[in-house]
Amino acid sequence: MIRARLFRVTGLLVVLVLTLAACGSDETSSDESAAAAADSGSSEMASEPMESEMSDDMSSEMASDLSSEMAMSECQLEPLPEEGDGSVDTMAQQPAATAASGNPNLTTLVQAVDAAGLVDTLNSDGPFTIFAPANCAFEEIPEEDLNALLEDTDQLTTVLTYHVVQGEALSADELAGMDSVTTVQGDDVMLAAEGDTLTLNDGTASVVAADVQVGNGVVHVIDGVLMPGS
Repeated sequence: MIRARLFRVTGLLVVLVLTLAACGSDETSSDESAAAAADSGSSEMASEPMESEMSDDMSSEMASDLSSEMAMSECQLEPLPEEGDGSVDTMAQQPAATAASGNPNLTTLVQAVDAAGLVDTLNSDGPFTIFAPANCAFEEIPEEDLNALLEDTDQLTTVLTYHVVQGEALSADELAGMDSVTTVQGDDVMLAAEGDTLTLNDGTASVVAADVQVGNGVVHVIDGVLMPGS
């Protein structure tokens, strides 16, 4: 009897194991089939928008490159001497040409003013509003052209006086409310306020340091050289 019962129990266990194995095999087969179908479906779906995804990636890359180019083209100004050492107060009390000589961002402009013989003019009573191109602005001009300009006194005087407004010391806020100003050269400089940025001549230059006070007016440092008639 005990042996017979053992045979029956053993038989039942064998049947149970075979049944579970069969179920497991079916589930595995079913899972594999579902996974294969999903892979096939996702492959088909992925193949359809591939061009769109590549286009988005290319657009992002181009935008990144453009941002890098814009960042590289920004005019980086050297810091002015800190207040307290006397130099800032001195610059604010000095006339324009003399004050510019103490500004590390205006060394090329100072050279140009000296070459044109305009030091005494810019140091006169004024008042003046001066759009002063930073060193980085002159760097945008090919070296050969810049050297030719520095050697042509008449043309250099025309260009430099196109950056000067005589008779008024206009702040950046005042300029932002105006469409244009007439320069000593005789032509107008067009003005436009774009957010917090003041641009000149349809974006030819932007003010990068506003309201720099000098003894006979105010200086606005710009990132481009303005050319009359352009």
